Amino acid sequence: MRRPKGIKTRKSVAKRFKITGTGKVLRRHAGNRHLAQTKNPKRRRRLRGIVVVDATDTYRITQNLPFSH
Repeated sequence: MRRPKGIKTRKSVAKRFKITGTGKVLRRHAGNRHLAQTKNPKRRRRLRGIVVVDATDTYRITQNLPFSH
């Protein structure tokens, strides 16, 4: 049997971003995976949380996640 054609989700984008109920796109900070001991504590605290993606990038991200909006 052949798989039906259609739009697909970019799985690499789906793993990196999350869409909220109101339509905002969330992301994690970059630079927090390794070499943390060379970064000062203030910088490590800033890298900790989840932030909203800038408005100029949200359109491209939501285009790659067709079933999330």
